[in-house]
Amino acid sequence: MIANFVGLVLAVAVAGFMVAALLFPERF
Repeated sequence: MIANFVGLVLAVAVAGFMVAALLFPERF
C-alpha cells in the first residue's frame, strides 16, 4: 500500500512537471 502511494505521488509529480513545461517552456 505504501509503495502504491509513493508511485501515485511520483506519477502526479511527473505529470505536473510535464504540464508546467508545456505551459512555461521558457523556464526549462
